[in-house]
Amino acid sequence: MERTYTEHLSHRLATIRDRIEAGMDRREFLRTLVTGGYGIGVAGLLGVDDFLAADNGEVPIVTAFVRPDPDDPWSLEKRTKYVPAEWYATVQKAFELNELLARTAFTGYLGSAVVPGSYDSATASVSVGISSDAGSIREALDGLADDVSIDIETIIDIDDIEQGPENLDPQLANSITNDAVPTGIACETANSLATLGPTLYDPDTERELFVTAEHAFQGGAEAHSDELLLPLENNDSIELGTVDRAHPAEDVVAIEPYGTVEPSDKVDTPSTARVRGQFTRLGLADLVARDAELEKVGAVTGHTVGKIQGIDAVTCFTDDFCRYGQIRWGGEMDLTDGDSGSVSFHSDPEGEDDEVLIAGFNNARTWWPGQSYVWGVSAYKITEEHGYYF
Repeated sequence: MERTYTEHLSHRLATIRDRIEAGMDRREFLRTLVTGGYGIGVAGLLGVDDFLAADNGEVPIVTAFVRPDPDDPWSLEKRTKYVPAEWYATVQKAFELNELLARTAFTGYLGSAVVPGSYDSATASVSVGISSDAGSIREALDGLADDVSIDIETIIDIDDIEQGPENLDPQLANSITNDAVPTGIACETANSLATLGPTLYDPDTERELFVTAEHAFQGGAEAHSDELLLPLENNDSIELGTVDRAHPAEDVVAIEPYGTVEPSDKVDTPSTARVRGQFTRLGLADLVARDAELEKVGAVTGHTVGKIQGIDAVTCFTDDFCRYGQIRWGGEMDLTDGDSGSVSFHSDPEGEDDEVLIAGFNNARTWWPGQSYVWGVSAYKITEEHGYYF
């Protein structure tokens, strides 16, 4: 009987170790992994020892980048986990299919997302949003999916964005402790209110930056001109810094601190937590496979928790371009005006109780009938495109 894509790739991944020798040249090692079915990004992160240590039927994936020394922000190292080879193969196929859909961008395509299944099921699906007849689209996609199921949803009435609450009651800073600005509270531009994210690190310049949503700057943020402020409870405000770089496609803006106060890696959850690093794309897939949830702290809605609904998502609902590397999670009530710029996170699986890893950046929510989630760019996508990390 002919093997399916997943069975074939799973077999190759389970047996490729026979062709790898400890101490072999790195270039040859990467070439062997790539020809055996690994994506080049994953292959580039793995080492020979990691791969040889896997049990039969399992393969290593890189789930996160973390700081072994929390006081040294430049000490990132990869974290590896072993997962079933069949699950890995199926999820990789779903990523490939999702990328194909995004590149094709057929008429009526509004976006798509990968939904990994559990480790036991070794399944994955791709959820596709369209604005036209589902039957014709399904026929066009027939045969592409192989072992990956496709869930097609017709989305209508998305032209008008619902307005958020008129009277916001955001969480404002009442004081600054140790000259560091707490994360999850309100920040302010000349035009709007948003949420301040945790420290954004720029390894190229070894700078620690403030970060919030780019769309909080009406008409787009202008580098070296637009400022970010911190409103205080006493109706005063603090000038945090000026725009260093704006990234509209990811809806992220990096702010160079003036130096009066500094960014913070603390997240004000029900109990204060510290950011230790961030998840990779496969790390997010691992969270979905384990039915894990994400959290966020927004300046208006506060602390909320929700299920991950899709990763590696493409969102074409707004603007005249699509956004890539998105996360869909929670529900529409988890985000409102003033929450943009907050981050989604999960407790560090191998860290202390008060340590978290960043999943992504919250930018918007659904406003059309039939779907309910928050979306925003993944942390790994920000790193891939611009080099920053949390």
